[in-house]
Amino acid sequence: MDAAANRDPNEFAQELFTGLPQRYDTLAEVLSFGQNGRWRHEMVSHVADLRPSSILDVATGTAGVALELVRRTPARVTGIDLTAAMLRRGQERVERERATGRVRLVVGQAEQLPFPDATFDALTFTYLLRYVADPAATLRELTRVLKPGGSIASLEFAVPANLFWRAWWWGYTRLVLPAAGYLTGGRDWYGVGRFLGPNISAHYRRYPVSWTVHAWREAGLADVMVRSMSLGGGLVMWARKPAR
Repeated sequence: MDAAANRDPNEFAQELFTGLPQRYDTLAEVLSFGQNGRWRHEMVSHVADLRPSSILDVATGTAGVALELVRRTPARVTGIDLTAAMLRRGQERVERERATGRVRLVVGQAEQLPFPDATFDALTFTYLLRYVADPAATLRELTRVLKPGGSIASLEFAVPANLFWRAWWWGYTRLVLPAAGYLTGGRDWYGVGRFLGPNISAHYRRYPVSWTVHAWREAGLADVMVRSMSLGGGLVMWARKPAR
């Protein structure tokens, strides 16, 4: 884990996820205790209810969030991700759901988005901040491409605050995840299962939730709200960019 911590986060994330696309959506449920879909629905609600016409989904992966945004809003959705293999799988899903007229997938980095200022009515990002070198700078970049008055929402794994549930979470992430990953996805998912728990713990030691809320505000966002989900295993945040 120390070696991973010293590597370029973008390079590491790309290597980690390149071998995963074919089983990513099923195994994401395993790795989230079966809660990924519920967490995703909650995140999307905080932008869908405002009926945006354009949405950027950052770290879109296999386009699961992008497709849910299409189903729940009238918007055209742009999904961006670092890993081309994940996007190829996402494109297959988009075509299968006949959403090619409303979803565009592009390769790119969250830290350097290839879009002008104030481009999108809304923005979502999922499981992102643990894979960037500077979360605060990344949040500023996300805010840059959001229109004034626009909404933003995110989903991330979290560490339960309650000591009892944290102990169970520790056992699940250190013991069950690697075994379940290997049995259902082979060596690639064993690696993800073994990596995930220590990575989440390390992230929150360095960037606790209070720091993250402050970073959202420092990036220029207002009305920052947080919802802890599934006994603290998931974290949904949302805010808006103030109108001029």
